[in-house]
Amino acid sequence: MIEIDLAATVLRVALGTTMIAHGWNHAFGGGRLPGTARWFESIGIRPGRLHALLATLTELGAGALLLLGLLNALAAAMVVGTMTVALIANHIKNGYFIFRPGEGYEYVLLIILAACGLAALGPGRWSVDHLVGLGLDGPLGLAVAAVAGGGGGLLLLAVFWRPGARPQG
Repeated sequence: MIEIDLAATVLRVALGTTMIAHGWNHAFGGGRLPGTARWFESIGIRPGRLHALLATLTELGAGALLLLGLLNALAAAMVVGTMTVALIANHIKNGYFIFRPGEGYEYVLLIILAACGLAALGPGRWSVDHLVGLGLDGPLGLAVAAVAGGGGGLLLLAVFWRPGARPQG
C-alpha cells in the first residue's frame, strides 16, 4: 500500500537526517570530537575518545542506512543502541520533559520508539532493501532493533559507564 510506503519513507528520512545531524555535530560542531570525548568522560563513559568516535560513526552510519532504506532493522538497532546509552547515561535523571534543566528524556525515548516502530513497519517499497529483496520487518524486525540495539547499549553501559568516577590521568 502506498500509505505504508509513504509512512516508512517519512520515518526513515526523519530518523536518518536526525542521526546524521547528531553524528555531524559530534564530529564538526562546537567542541568537535575532542569536545564530545570530554563530555563522554564527564558523564562517566570511558574512554571518552573511543566512545566519541564510535558514537559519531554509528550515528552517521545509521543515518545513511536509514536514508537509503538499506539494512533497515540493523540501522534501527544502531539508533536504539546510541539513544539507549544517551537515555540512561545522561537524560533519565532529569525527568521526562526535554525543557527541564539538564534535558529530560522525552526526545531520546521518542527516537528509540520511532526506530522500533520503523523496524517493525519495514523500510517500505521505496528502499534499497526492497530493491534487493531484503525483507526484515514485523516482530522479527522489531526484535532486532529492540534486542540488538537495546542490548548493545546496555552492554556498553555495563562495561564502560562509571558515573561519578573520576577520570584517570
